[in-house]
Amino acid sequence: MSAPSGFPAPSAPPSYEETTGINMNYPQPYPVPEPGQKPDGKGMNPPPYLGQPMPTSNPVTVQTVYVQQPVVVFYDRPVQMCCPSCNQMIVTRLSYESGALTWLSCGGLCLLGCIAGCCLIPFCIDALKDVDHICPNCKTLVGSYKRL
Repeated sequence: MSAPSGFPAPSAPPSYEETTGINMNYPQPYPVPEPGQKPDGKGMNPPPYLGQPMPTSNPVTVQTVYVQQPVVVFYDRPVQMCCPSCNQMIVTRLSYESGALTWLSCGGLCLLGCIAGCCLIPFCIDALKDVDHICPNCKTLVGSYKRL
C-alpha cells in the first residue's frame, strides 16, 4: 500500500521522550561517566542533593500510637503475658472453681449408683474444674478457661 498523495509516510514512531514530554536537558540523577572513565562508579562524585531544605519553624505534631495486645488463649496451664491492669509481665496464678463439667461428672456418677458420697469425687479433681487466671501482682482476674 502506498501513502495518500497529500501526506508523506512516517519513517519511525516517536521516541519515548518525545511522547511523554521528558526534557532531555534536565540533569541526570546519577553522574554519567565521561568517555575515558569506567562506568563502575569509582572516581565519580555523588550527585548533589536536590531536595528542598527543611522548614525552620515547623509546629510540633503529636501522633498517637495504639499498641494492640496479642490475643492470649487461656488453658489449664499458667500463661506468661502482660497484665492489662498493671502493665507488668507476669505468669498467671491459677484458681480452680467447680463448673459445668464438675456437676455433669457428679450427676453421671449418681446415675451409675455412686450415691454414698463417691459422686462428690469430681469436686476434688482439678482436671474437672474451670480455671481462672489471676495476676499475682494486682490480683485481677485476667482470663478464664471453661471446661465443656
